Amino acid sequence: MNPIILVAGKNGQLGSELQQLEPAFPQFIFQLTDRSTLDITDKQQVDEYFAKYKISFCINAAAYTAVDKAEAEKETALFVNEQAVANLASACKQHNARLIHVSTDYVFDGNATIPYTEDHPVSPVNFYGETKLKGEQAAMQDPSSIVIRTSWVYSHFGNNFVKTMLRLMRDRDSLNVVNDQVGSPTNAADLAKAILDIIVKLQNHPSQPGGIYHYSNEGVISWFQFAEAIASYSGTSCKVGAIPSSAYPTPAKRPAYSVLNKEKIKNDFQVQVPHWKESLDKFFKHMAH
Repeated sequence: MNPIILVAGKNGQLGSELQQLEPAFPQFIFQLTDRSTLDITDKQQVDEYFAKYKISFCINAAAYTAVDKAEAEKETALFVNEQAVANLASACKQHNARLIHVSTDYVFDGNATIPYTEDHPVSPVNFYGETKLKGEQAAMQDPSSIVIRTSWVYSHFGNNFVKTMLRLMRDRDSLNVVNDQVGSPTNAADLAKAILDIIVKLQNHPSQPGGIYHYSNEGVISWFQFAEAIASYSGTSCKVGAIPSSAYPTPAKRPAYSVLNKEKIKNDFQVQVPHWKESLDKFFKHMAH
């Protein structure tokens, strides 16, 4: 029987992109779930689901991602970003399945000046980052788990920076974007493909150890430069201005530097990492169809 991949969070950006790729991976059976079909915060439900469906791989694409709201909704954020991950990791360990869990650059403090490697000390600057760090620790309770930290994710699905910018640019003559936070955007379609390619490798090499990996598109830009690129692709007449973060206070502090070093994922899994420009180009071409 073909191996079964459980995808938790099928309606988010990553989950939606994984659904799009399902036909390209006919060697797997995809079980796509959301909260109504599988509540991953409920340990008993998770254990029963794994026992019933004989899961081989579990991609956790579900997360509480409202960074500012997390400062107030601490219990909910922890429940989804830590407890649910612990439930999945424990079920994977029990049923001999592999967990691929998605984390974030927000586990770092943003004070670095060179790209973060996987073993760089973690030190989140906001509560969302703390919950995601606890989620990583929960995932790694099963040493065969793979944690993939990513950054600045966008997609045709869900809410994200690119879609927000496009909406604001339609409605306004000008807008200001912070230029003192730098990182690398990640097209969720690229991340989804990387995860499925990793699963193919794990299928062929079951003894491949687990661990923490970094994945984002190549290249380093500020949010302001990202907004400028979006404006240029969309052909808008909206003028984009640069402002410091201090001019745009938010409930949660943001890391100033979020660039991830991708050498480990390239070496261990031969994963292809496109440049952010190439991926943004692909995004807009896809939108035109």
